[in-house]
Amino acid sequence: MIFLAVLLTTVLSTSVFAQSKIGTVSLKTLFDNYYKTKLAQAAINDRKTQLDKDDQNMRANLNAEANAYQQLLQQANDQAISSEERDRRQKEADAKLKQLQDSQAALDDYERQAQATLNDQRAQMRDKILQEIEVAVTSTAKADGYTMVIDTAAETVNATPVVVYTSGENDLTDTVLKQLNAGAPIDTTPAPSAASAPPSLLSTNGF
Repeated sequence: MIFLAVLLTTVLSTSVFAQSKIGTVSLKTLFDNYYKTKLAQAAINDRKTQLDKDDQNMRANLNAEANAYQQLLQQANDQAISSEERDRRQKEADAKLKQLQDSQAALDDYERQAQATLNDQRAQMRDKILQEIEVAVTSTAKADGYTMVIDTAAETVNATPVVVYTSGENDLTDTVLKQLNAGAPIDTTPAPSAASAPPSLLSTNGF
Protein backbone atom coordinates (compact mmCIF):
# COMPACT_ATOMS: atom_id res chain seq x y z
CA MET A 1 0.00 0.00 0.00
CA ILE A 2 2.89 2.35 0.79
CA PHE A 3 4.41 1.63 -2.61
CA LEU A 4 1.10 2.35 -4.34
CA ALA A 5 0.69 5.59 -2.40
CA VAL A 6 4.17 6.77 -3.37
CA LEU A 7 3.59 5.74 -6.99
CA LEU A 8 0.25 7.58 -7.08
CA THR A 9 1.82 10.71 -5.61
CA THR A 10 4.61 10.59 -8.17
CA VAL A 11 2.19 10.15 -11.07
CA LEU A 12 -0.02 13.00 -9.87
CA SER A 13 2.97 15.27 -9.32
CA THR A 14 4.29 14.47 -12.77
CA SER A 15 0.88 15.14 -14.27
CA VAL A 16 0.58 18.50 -12.55
CA PHE A 17 4.13 19.45 -13.55
CA ALA A 18 3.41 18.46 -17.15
CA GLN A 19 0.41 20.80 -17.17
CA SER A 20 2.44 23.66 -15.75
CA LYS A 21 3.57 26.43 -18.05
CA ILE A 22 6.98 27.63 -16.96
CA GLY A 23 8.53 30.87 -18.23
CA THR A 24 11.93 32.44 -17.70
CA VAL A 25 13.27 35.97 -17.32
CA SER A 26 16.67 37.51 -16.78
CA LEU A 27 16.12 39.65 -13.74
CA LYS A 28 19.55 41.23 -14.24
CA THR A 29 18.65 42.32 -17.78
CA LEU A 30 15.35 43.75 -16.58
CA PHE A 31 17.02 45.59 -13.72
CA ASP A 32 19.94 46.96 -15.75
CA ASN A 33 17.75 48.20 -18.61
CA TYR A 34 14.76 49.53 -16.66
CA TYR A 35 14.72 53.29 -17.09
CA LYS A 36 14.06 53.87 -13.40
CA THR A 37 17.30 52.06 -12.61
CA LYS A 38 19.16 54.54 -14.80
CA LEU A 39 17.40 57.49 -13.15
CA ALA A 40 18.18 56.11 -9.70
CA GLN A 41 21.84 55.57 -10.60
CA ALA A 42 22.07 59.13 -11.92
CA ALA A 43 20.61 60.46 -8.65
CA ILE A 44 23.12 58.44 -6.64
CA ASN A 45 25.98 59.64 -8.84
CA ASP A 46 24.93 63.27 -8.25
CA ARG A 47 24.80 62.70 -4.50
CA LYS A 48 28.17 60.97 -4.58
CA THR A 49 29.71 63.86 -6.56
CA GLN A 50 28.60 66.35 -3.92
CA LEU A 51 29.86 64.15 -1.09
CA ASP A 52 33.19 63.74 -2.86
CA LYS A 53 33.45 67.51 -3.29
CA ASP A 54 32.82 68.14 0.40
CA ASP A 55 35.30 65.42 1.29
CA GLN A 56 38.00 66.96 -0.88
CA ASN A 57 37.45 70.38 0.74
CA MET A 58 37.79 68.83 4.20
CA ARG A 59 40.98 67.07 3.15
CA ALA A 60 42.41 70.32 1.74
CA ASN A 61 41.75 72.07 5.06
CA LEU A 62 43.31 69.15 6.91
CA ASN A 63 46.46 69.38 4.78
CA ALA A 64 46.67 73.12 5.42
CA GLU A 65 46.42 72.52 9.17
CA ALA A 66 49.10 69.83 8.95
CA ASN A 67 51.46 72.24 7.16
CA ALA A 68 50.80 74.94 9.75
CA TYR A 69 51.57 72.47 12.52
CA GLN A 70 54.87 71.47 10.92
CA GLN A 71 55.90 75.13 10.62
CA LEU A 72 55.10 75.81 14.26
CA LEU A 73 57.01 72.69 15.26
CA GLN A 74 60.07 73.81 13.32
CA GLN A 75 59.90 77.26 14.87
CA ALA A 76 59.61 75.74 18.35
CA ASN A 77 62.93 73.98 17.73
CA ASP A 78 64.68 76.94 16.15
CA GLN A 79 67.70 77.78 18.29
CA ALA A 80 68.06 81.17 16.60
CA ILE A 81 65.10 82.55 18.55
CA SER A 82 64.75 83.08 22.27
CA SER A 83 63.66 80.32 24.61
CA GLU A 84 60.56 82.31 25.51
CA GLU A 85 59.59 82.51 21.87
CA ARG A 86 60.30 78.83 21.37
CA ASP A 87 58.04 78.01 24.33
CA ARG A 88 55.29 80.15 22.86
CA ARG A 89 55.61 78.45 19.48
CA GLN A 90 55.56 75.04 21.18
CA LYS A 91 52.29 75.87 22.91
CA GLU A 92 50.85 77.01 19.57
CA ALA A 93 52.09 73.78 17.99
CA ASP A 94 50.43 71.70 20.72
CA ALA A 95 47.15 73.55 20.19
CA LYS A 96 47.43 73.09 16.42
CA LEU A 97 48.09 69.38 16.89
CA LYS A 98 44.90 69.03 18.92
CA GLN A 99 43.00 70.90 16.20
CA LEU A 100 44.57 68.65 13.58
CA GLN A 101 43.52 65.51 15.45
CA ASP A 102 39.96 66.83 15.82
CA SER A 103 39.80 67.62 12.11
CA GLN A 104 41.04 64.14 11.21
CA ALA A 105 38.39 62.58 13.45
CA ALA A 106 35.71 64.77 11.86
CA LEU A 107 36.87 63.72 8.39
CA ASP A 108 36.77 60.04 9.33
CA ASP A 109 33.25 60.43 10.72
CA TYR A 110 32.13 62.28 7.59
CA GLU A 111 33.46 59.60 5.26
CA ARG A 112 31.79 56.82 7.24
CA GLN A 113 28.49 58.70 7.28
CA ALA A 114 28.75 59.56 3.59
CA GLN A 115 29.31 55.91 2.68
CA ALA A 116 26.39 54.85 4.88
CA THR A 117 24.16 57.46 3.25
CA LEU A 118 25.01 56.21 -0.25
CA ASN A 119 24.50 52.59 0.76
CA ASP A 120 21.13 53.36 2.31
CA GLN A 121 19.95 55.34 -0.71
CA ARG A 122 21.10 52.59 -3.06
CA ALA A 123 19.39 49.86 -1.03
CA GLN A 124 16.07 51.73 -0.89
CA MET A 125 16.06 52.44 -4.62
CA ARG A 126 17.11 48.87 -5.45
CA ASP A 127 14.33 47.34 -3.35
CA LYS A 128 11.71 49.66 -4.84
CA ILE A 129 12.79 48.88 -8.40
CA LEU A 130 12.85 45.14 -7.77
CA GLN A 131 9.32 45.33 -6.37
CA GLU A 132 8.11 47.10 -9.53
CA ILE A 133 9.81 44.51 -11.73
CA GLU A 134 8.21 41.70 -9.73
CA VAL A 135 4.79 43.27 -10.25
CA ALA A 136 5.41 43.53 -14.01
CA VAL A 137 6.63 39.93 -14.26
CA THR A 138 3.62 38.71 -12.28
CA SER A 139 1.24 40.67 -14.49
CA THR A 140 2.75 39.31 -17.69
CA ALA A 141 2.89 35.74 -16.37
CA LYS A 142 -0.76 35.77 -15.30
CA ALA A 143 -1.89 37.29 -18.58
CA ASP A 144 -0.08 34.62 -20.60
CA GLY A 145 -1.09 31.70 -18.37
CA TYR A 146 2.30 30.91 -16.84
CA THR A 147 2.23 29.07 -13.51
CA MET A 148 5.89 29.72 -12.72
CA VAL A 149 8.62 32.11 -13.84
CA ILE A 150 12.29 31.34 -13.15
CA ASP A 151 15.13 33.85 -13.11
CA THR A 152 17.83 32.59 -15.48
CA ALA A 153 20.35 35.12 -14.13
CA ALA A 154 19.98 34.08 -10.49
CA GLU A 155 22.86 32.44 -8.67
CA THR A 156 23.01 30.28 -5.57
CA VAL A 157 25.45 30.58 -2.71
CA ASN A 158 27.90 28.45 -4.69
CA ALA A 159 27.65 30.86 -7.65
CA THR A 160 26.08 28.26 -9.91
CA PRO A 161 23.07 29.16 -12.09
CA VAL A 162 19.60 28.18 -10.91
CA VAL A 163 18.56 27.31 -14.48
CA VAL A 164 21.05 24.92 -16.05
CA TYR A 165 19.31 24.86 -19.44
CA THR A 166 16.54 26.74 -21.20
CA SER A 167 15.65 26.86 -24.88
CA GLY A 168 14.59 30.48 -24.52
CA GLU A 169 11.19 29.78 -26.06
CA ASN A 170 9.31 30.88 -22.95
CA ASP A 171 11.55 33.81 -22.05
CA LEU A 172 9.50 36.82 -20.97
CA THR A 173 12.35 39.29 -20.51
CA ASP A 174 11.75 41.40 -23.63
CA THR A 175 8.00 41.47 -23.07
CA VAL A 176 8.33 42.59 -19.47
CA LEU A 177 11.05 45.12 -20.33
CA LYS A 178 8.82 46.75 -22.94
CA GLN A 179 6.09 46.98 -20.34
CA LEU A 180 8.42 48.52 -17.77
CA ASN A 181 9.89 51.08 -20.19
CA ALA A 182 6.62 52.07 -21.83
CA GLY A 183 6.47 55.86 -21.77
CA ALA A 184 9.97 56.22 -20.32
CA PRO A 185 11.11 59.88 -20.18
CA ILE A 186 14.68 58.95 -21.12
CA ASP A 187 16.41 56.91 -23.80
CA THR A 188 16.25 53.25 -22.75
CA THR A 189 18.70 51.98 -25.36
CA PRO A 190 21.36 49.90 -23.56
CA ALA A 191 24.62 51.88 -23.43
CA PRO A 192 27.89 50.24 -24.48
CA SER A 193 30.18 49.16 -21.67
CA ALA A 194 32.46 52.02 -20.64
CA ALA A 195 36.05 51.65 -19.53
CA SER A 196 36.31 51.30 -15.80
CA ALA A 197 37.15 54.55 -14.01
CA PRO A 198 39.49 54.67 -11.04
CA PRO A 199 37.60 54.41 -7.74
CA SER A 200 37.03 57.67 -5.87
CA LEU A 201 37.32 58.14 -2.14
CA LEU A 202 33.65 57.33 -1.65
CA SER A 203 33.56 54.68 -4.35
CA THR A 204 30.74 52.17 -4.33
CA ASN A 205 29.91 49.02 -6.22
CA GLY A 206 26.83 50.52 -7.78
CA PHE A 207 23.62 48.53 -8.02
